[in-house]
Amino acid sequence: MAAKAHRTPRRTDALSKERIIEAATEILDAEGESALTLRALTARLNTGYGAIYHHVANKGEVVAAATDDIVTRVVAGAVADADPREALRTVALGLFDVIDAHPWVGAQLSREPWRPALLEIYECIGRLLDALHVPEGALVDAAGAMVNYVLGVAGQNAANTRFLTGSDTDRSVFLGSIAARWSELDPERYPFVHRAAAQLPEHDDREQFLAGVDIFLAGIATLR
Repeated sequence: MAAKAHRTPRRTDALSKERIIEAATEILDAEGESALTLRALTARLNTGYGAIYHHVANKGEVVAAATDDIVTRVVAGAVADADPREALRTVALGLFDVIDAHPWVGAQLSREPWRPALLEIYECIGRLLDALHVPEGALVDAAGAMVNYVLGVAGQNAANTRFLTGSDTDRSVFLGSIAARWSELDPERYPFVHRAAAQLPEHDDREQFLAGVDIFLAGIATLR
């Protein structure tokens, strides 16, 4: 009699959308978007396609839901702060950190800006700027500018991190090589670039990002 083929035992507990999102996040963080497939999810969760499809329609919906989950937690933690200025700094830095930790979040936000995640960010920042008494005529523009700054810088930082990780290049060595090239430029044509070159190798991306937020908030204060 032929031996029966070995089968991986299926899970017996009820599968939830939350557990699917958790498993998807683990795959996305460890291996990137290309590795996230419904087949990979079924293997990780010891379940079948039908159980997955009961909660999500496709891979895109899984990534979007995971992004919504991460962003909502950041925003919810920030709005609890009593000081709107500090709350704005908290949510901005929180978004910078989660996009740095989960680079696929930044890509998803730019790919589907109509999803709840971006709406939550925009609503949170808008409400906090309103609490800072930004004039009505400038409020929408101020909120849009801050959202664009936060997500743009955070996304670029995440892209730089992925590039350096993929190339196995040391960050300080990479920045040092750029600074050296900048230092060779004509100082009369590029005087500021020469000054920036001296700080480039040792600068902290997170601190520089937060300095930009503070500059933005200082400008907002003049509108009141």
